[in-house]
Amino acid sequence: MEITAAMVKELRERSGAGMMECKKALTQNNGDVGASIEWLRKQGFAKADKKADRVAAEGRIVLAQSGHSGVLVEINSETDFVAKDESFLKFADEVAQAALENNVEDVETLKISKLAGGTIEEVRQALVAKVGENVQVRRVVRTDGAPTLGAYVHGGRIGVLVALEGGDAELARGVAMHIAAMKPQYVTPENVPAEFVAKEKEISLAQMSDKDKQKPAEIQEKMIAGKIKKTLNEISLTGQPFVLDTNVSVGDTLAKAKAKVLSFHRIEVGEGIEKVVEDYAAEVMKQAGLA
Repeated sequence: MEITAAMVKELRERSGAGMMECKKALTQNNGDVGASIEWLRKQGFAKADKKADRVAAEGRIVLAQSGHSGVLVEINSETDFVAKDESFLKFADEVAQAALENNVEDVETLKISKLAGGTIEEVRQALVAKVGENVQVRRVVRTDGAPTLGAYVHGGRIGVLVALEGGDAELARGVAMHIAAMKPQYVTPENVPAEFVAKEKEISLAQMSDKDKQKPAEIQEKMIAGKIKKTLNEISLTGQPFVLDTNVSVGDTLAKAKAKVLSFHRIEVGEGIEKVVEDYAAEVMKQAGLA
């Protein structure tokens, strides 16, 4: 299989490894990026799959909340210029409010919800005609019945909802801010899937030095267990240092307040959508037969 520059670039962004190592990994794994990341980690060239979370679309994350319920809606535009347009912002706010009031949990249902000018889909089409760009209601997440609801939107680009049992509004907002900044994948280390833990153990064994491999089995197990524990804490909310007081973990902060995180949502504008980057200089050279 031909290994292209684009494939090498993607693997570099996701793994943090060097160009030559990435090319070799892709060659060894027939172009499979996921397998290449694992191969690089086993060889000690990469710490983890960083995942290419490049923002691939513009738009806004909009929050609407009332009492123990809250919703976050992502609405996309082609440019940041339109995402700041007054008509776009008005539409986004109205959509989020409609999602909250109508107890909507999915985009398709949201599209047929009513606004003053018709359904959300009809108003969206009119907005497209007005601003001259494609505008899409991409997704909606909601939390209902939270004993204590925390909500936070950062710059219109990252939104978080977190449900706490115990604690107060100030703590809930602080935890939501932490989630926005630190991007945990799970609530606690215990929530991490067993398959992930098994794969980390396999990688840790592959990375172990020849000297460490000569140590007794129980010592090796302790070393691996310590490494895995560190990794699980890094990707779990309760194991991370609290951004508002890095001397303590989120778990310790919650315990002190006799609070518990029941669930959380974190969404970011454009995540998961690949954005085409135009290289106009290269295109002109190609058309002119110079490249």
